[in-house]
Amino acid sequence: MSRETSSASTTGTVSRASSWSDAPSRDALQLIAEGVTKVAGFGIAAISVARSDGKLEVMAVAGSDEARDSLQGRRTPLDQLSREIEKADDWGLFRFVPHERLDPSAGEQWGWVPDIEPIDDPDAWHPLDLLLAPLYDDEGQLRGTLAIDLPVDARRPGEPARAVLNTYAEQARQAVIVALEREQLAEQVRMAEAARSIVRRASAQLSFERIVADSRDALLEGFRASGMWLQTFEQDGHGEIYTADGRDVVLASELIDIAESAAHAAWEQQVAVVFAPGRAFEAVTEEQGRQVLEFMHSIEVETLLFTPLGAGPECLGNLVLTRVKGAPGWTESEATAALDIGHDLGRAILNARTFEREHQLVEELQELDTYKGQLIATVAHELKNPLTSVMGHLEMLESSPDLSGMASTSLQAMERGARRMVRVIDDLLLLSKVGDAENPVIPVPVDLRRIVDDVVDLIAVPAEQKGVTVRVEVPDEKVLALGDATELDRVCANLVSNAVKYTGEGGTVTVGLGRDGDEVVLTVADEGIGISAEDVAKLGTEFFRSSNPAAVAQPGTGLGLAIARRVVARHGGRMAVRSALGEGSIFQVFLPAG
Repeated sequence: MSRETSSASTTGTVSRASSWSDAPSRDALQLIAEGVTKVAGFGIAAISVARSDGKLEVMAVAGSDEARDSLQGRRTPLDQLSREIEKADDWGLFRFVPHERLDPSAGEQWGWVPDIEPIDDPDAWHPLDLLLAPLYDDEGQLRGTLAIDLPVDARRPGEPARAVLNTYAEQARQAVIVALEREQLAEQVRMAEAARSIVRRASAQLSFERIVADSRDALLEGFRASGMWLQTFEQDGHGEIYTADGRDVVLASELIDIAESAAHAAWEQQVAVVFAPGRAFEAVTEEQGRQVLEFMHSIEVETLLFTPLGAGPECLGNLVLTRVKGAPGWTESEATAALDIGHDLGRAILNARTFEREHQLVEELQELDTYKGQLIATVAHELKNPLTSVMGHLEMLESSPDLSGMASTSLQAMERGARRMVRVIDDLLLLSKVGDAENPVIPVPVDLRRIVDDVVDLIAVPAEQKGVTVRVEVPDEKVLALGDATELDRVCANLVSNAVKYTGEGGTVTVGLGRDGDEVVLTVADEGIGISAEDVAKLGTEFFRSSNPAAVAQPGTGLGLAIARRVVARHGGRMAVRSALGEGSIFQVFLPAG
């Protein structure tokens, strides 16, 4: 039988946590074990498979419920089997160790021994006799064992019986190889599903706390882990430690240093590392390994899978998955899948950091924009008061009868300049107002048809002086939009006055209103000089003037469209522009209907 000795406790306690999950393979092994008991003349048969942690795990037991309860799922170190085989007789595929060769002084005590008395015969079977067949694959690697006990005739098998047993050993060998291959394939599929789930969830998050929270279940379930934590590295320090349930993982500074150096070494070698009693990693010294094992013992963890996280050549952190005492060891497939996930989480860390930096930059830009608005408003207010005084004194001087012709001309020029400065200051104050988030629009239904009529009436004289025809295309009924009437009037006036300004003699400006679903559309089209694609992209930027010399020749501050865009945006609308040099422009404003 597959027997566990007390000496196994020096290399790790015997565990019973079976990880076998492939039912067809398990059933096939059970059938072979039962065939041995029914046909080969033995009362007990057990089949074990070799695990990646250097242990044999009993997967099928036939012939005795007592033996099955005692042995099923039991894990035995392979080196113990090797010591037993060294004492054995070669019976073909089987190896036989008679009880006489056992060393009683070694204190070996079997995990399960049949309660029988040997018969009085030279070939009598003894309860401590061991008969097993090591099962090797085609490459000579040990994949499992077939162990048998309790011959029905109570005698050690002779040559004819051994031939029959060898046949069953070959069947068991093939079944174990197939079962392990099926299990490995199922594990690879499981790990691939876990990896896809983790990548899918991590890629959808831009906050690293959310990445950890959303990946938690997939990591714990996919890797059958009892716990996890994740540590990130920063350029200026060790970074943060994130846990599956938000609880703090307290690591001493020495352990943090060990984790960081081990992660960098593991990332350079592209490996995931298992920390467990009897396991070593070349980048961790013996003393450091002892500290890690002591920490694991303090948190009641038997083994942990340590995976570096990174992107490209840069190691960004590490992922730790833990298993408690009695859990299966970490497999090569799990280590490979964990390393792949380390790449995916590394990219997620970079994305999260990039988003965090961009978010911080946006906040800084918003603060600068707020400061700029406050500065503009302050400066404009400070300039407007003395300009008002200047305008008042200019009017007084112009009414004086003692002015010469030259002085009167100078005063008129001064007045024109002052009035232009007043318009600029008014635009700056309005720009500050419409850009202030603390000064929201209080929307009411506004009749855009009346606003268009008022604006066209005001622009009629300048348009007539230039020889520009202004055509209005509006419905007979009211066209209501939700917003502030004064601000919407400013948008319409700005678009129409610009259209007239940049349209030459004989041209036409068309102003239209319409309804498009839940939106009202104001359209201003002209036959003017047009705008280049490069300049269209910059329209609405404060103080921007077109690069077209014909446009620069016209007076303006570069604030009109900036004000219009801000007004439209704060009304929940949008502005669209279609234009080409020499072909005119079409401006459309879409606003929520009232």
